[in-house]
Amino acid sequence: MKKIKRINLLITVFLIAACLGLTHCSSRSTPQTQPAVGTPAKQQTTGAENSRTQTGTLGENIEPAANDTETTPNELLEQALAACQDAQTAWEEGDTDSALDALDEAYNNIIKVEVSQESPLIQEKNNLRLMIAQRIQEIYTSRSSKVINNHQSIPLVENKYVLAEIKRFQTSERQSFLAAYKRSGRYRHMIVKELKKAGLPEELSWLPVVESWFKVRAYSRARALGLWQFISSTGYRFGLKKDRWVDERMDPVKATRAAVKYLDVLHSLFGDWTSALASYNCGEFQVQRVIRAQRINYLDNFWDLFVMLPGETARFVPRIIGTILIIQNPAKYGFELPDPDPPLRYEIVLINKAVKLSTLSQILGLQGDELAALNPELRHNATPDREYHIKVPDGYGRRTLTAIPSLSRWIPAAASYVIHRVRRGETVSGIARRYRTSVSAIARLNRLRRNYMIRPGQRLKVPSRGGRVSRYAPSRPKDLKPRKSKPAGADAYIVQRGDTPYTIARKFGMRLEKLLSINGLGRRSRIYPGQKLWVSSKK
Repeated sequence: MKKIKRINLLITVFLIAACLGLTHCSSRSTPQTQPAVGTPAKQQTTGAENSRTQTGTLGENIEPAANDTETTPNELLEQALAACQDAQTAWEEGDTDSALDALDEAYNNIIKVEVSQESPLIQEKNNLRLMIAQRIQEIYTSRSSKVINNHQSIPLVENKYVLAEIKRFQTSERQSFLAAYKRSGRYRHMIVKELKKAGLPEELSWLPVVESWFKVRAYSRARALGLWQFISSTGYRFGLKKDRWVDERMDPVKATRAAVKYLDVLHSLFGDWTSALASYNCGEFQVQRVIRAQRINYLDNFWDLFVMLPGETARFVPRIIGTILIIQNPAKYGFELPDPDPPLRYEIVLINKAVKLSTLSQILGLQGDELAALNPELRHNATPDREYHIKVPDGYGRRTLTAIPSLSRWIPAAASYVIHRVRRGETVSGIARRYRTSVSAIARLNRLRRNYMIRPGQRLKVPSRGGRVSRYAPSRPKDLKPRKSKPAGADAYIVQRGDTPYTIARKFGMRLEKLLSINGLGRRSRIYPGQKLWVSSKK
């Protein structure tokens, strides 16, 4: 490294010397217009010389009078050269950001120098411009070469963090690990093919063991979904579509291609696979924030960065390394790996209408879940009401094309639910009773885990009975039967939050029985904000 710094310093000295030599030649031809480098121009011009420097021998205004506050071209060039020297010093100290800032300052000074092509300063301006460009290129080259040369593959270190994760795989997570390895056979051949196509390490094909246990419908508490655990925004960023019919995060092939693109982007950004994998788990911006907080060169040792990452991410990279080490040498870690499942084999058929998979399976003589397993991205186990490429088992392509015209178009039931904002102290069971639905229905609609944990302020989808209901109001109770016609002498009143039948009756000077009677309400009837009631001031 010291040798490289010496070479860069020699290059800089050579370029600066070239600039000085050019300046010296120019000063010999027009000594009254070109002061020595590093000496302020205003100190070089006095008396009769000042009258010559305002015009110059070539008839150009090269330098203003001493009492003019405008920065001269000579001063701008000197400031640019000083900034270049500051950049060199910062770069030698390892502060590349400050070096680049200094070079930006130097270039900003240069572009302010306005001289003609015949000016003796034009060569100096061009030399400095070239020096700045070369220095920027050298800095970025040094950055990339340092990263790329040190991190060609995933470093399979066996430190205490990795051994701790291996211990978990050997004990509490042993069955999950073995089941994931067995499932990997269905998809890994396809994954390796995509990785090789992109020039990425084959070891990345084991990442889904840690992400999803190789389950295509895996769903995390962070709302990540699928084999590669994409959240909606990241999936959309890399081309995965989501609508009422499909969620391509659960499509093994499309999600794999998106994951390969994302991993490639992350490696290009960070330059090493450990940082890239950490970013895959918690996002590149989170890792960048941690890096900026570091006072050391984290690229020399990822584990210095590792200890500052969020807890889940801190375990993520050691788990991946532990997984690869076990699979590469299972006997060393006390494993006997099962035979992987065979790769999925299927044909792709173009279908152009909504068809229930169970209906198609029955016609084709397939098991009930066979088509669903091949097409996990279908949210309703039905094809979309548009052109769609459905996967069917090998040998069933022609039979599927023959069967499609005879199938009736499937029309999904309209989604009917209301949005409930959770209040402090509420439980899923209490909300279910209030809306006359079941705990399991709420849990299924909101993908809640078995402990049914909810938090104040959370927005829950609550199934409602009957037709379409307002998204922001509870469903109408069965005993609420308002009059359709307006009672004589009555006016309409819109229920506000916090209103009760008693407070409304009191507000309008009515008897409670009268309010309930003209609105078809019973003693135990509930009212809700936005509801229209008939009120009358007559007793």
